[in-house]
Amino acid sequence: MKKLVNLSVLAAVEAGKKILEVYKQDFTVETKSDNSPLTIADQQSHEVIKAALENTGYPLLSEEGKQLPYEERKGWNTFWLVDPLDGTKEFIKKNGEFTVNIALVQNGTPVLGVVYVPVTGVLYYGAEGMGSFAVTVTEELNADDLESILANAIALPGNSEPAVYTIVASRSHNTPETEVFIEEKRKEHGEVDTISSGSSIKLCLVAEGKAQVYPRLAPTMEWDTAAGHGVAKYSGCRVYNYETKLDLVYNKENLLNPWFVVERN
Repeated sequence: MKKLVNLSVLAAVEAGKKILEVYKQDFTVETKSDNSPLTIADQQSHEVIKAALENTGYPLLSEEGKQLPYEERKGWNTFWLVDPLDGTKEFIKKNGEFTVNIALVQNGTPVLGVVYVPVTGVLYYGAEGMGSFAVTVTEELNADDLESILANAIALPGNSEPAVYTIVASRSHNTPETEVFIEEKRKEHGEVDTISSGSSIKLCLVAEGKAQVYPRLAPTMEWDTAAGHGVAKYSGCRVYNYETKLDLVYNKENLLNPWFVVERN
């Protein structure tokens, strides 16, 4: 597992370099068949990650890769689930709130998650049997530096917990249902704070202990959440279906997630 974490971290940081090269330039935006935006940064990040993981023996399901039919992937017990650039809307807005997401899923559950924020260099990672951690890395990270960098990682959650009950909200996808959820928490806890962010950073904010809960009462895809789910899970949080209260599962026939909640146990 440690080797797979190291491999995933290096892949995420290398992909982040490619993304930042595009981010610092003028770039064009295409529209995919589902009306979501696509840039050359998404595609270049995908190629970097694909090359880094292809010798692990596990198949890869990526937002920017070939969308494989369920018949082909339903027998996968262990596979990589990747979003090469999560938060393309935030990337286009140039607000820095986008991530590289790499997860290893086993029997429907993330057993490893890496979330990298290229603009800040903040790296979150979590894995079964290891726990979850956060560290700031530089663009120059290489395999020789890795052990010393990760040795400085802080175990999640950190020591600080917000004094006021805090809810994470989406930067670009808030909904009336989310407002109702927030109002219910206000009745339960009295004073409530909200913090906003884009991409899978939102799951990581709960994993860090900077918020108690993140309700996602709006559509997401499996590759949007698997890496952040891994970070949250191994920091002591649950990521569960809003309706059934059961943990989210991955590699479903329909890759659309149900509404879900990330909450510290």
